[in-house]
Amino acid sequence: MILSSTITCPLCGHRRTETMPTDACRILYDCKGCGAALRPRAGDCCVFCSYGDTPCPPVQAEGACRPPAAAPQRGPGGGRPA
Repeated sequence: MILSSTITCPLCGHRRTETMPTDACRILYDCKGCGAALRPRAGDCCVFCSYGDTPCPPVQAEGACRPPAAAPQRGPGGGRPA
């Protein structure tokens, strides 16, 4: 398993190699070049899967990226979750 990934900022192009956590998804990364707060793209579980050159450890192990759990959906009319 590879535990480092080089993140490339989509805004300024700054690149930095970071160590990936093995027990959690990293959903926020502050670019060291421009200071932008990067979040995963839709459908990706973490910033490494979105902007890194190596997918995160869970994806390496399981072969699939699972997005973080979404907030409960509201039922018709905006009431309680269905």
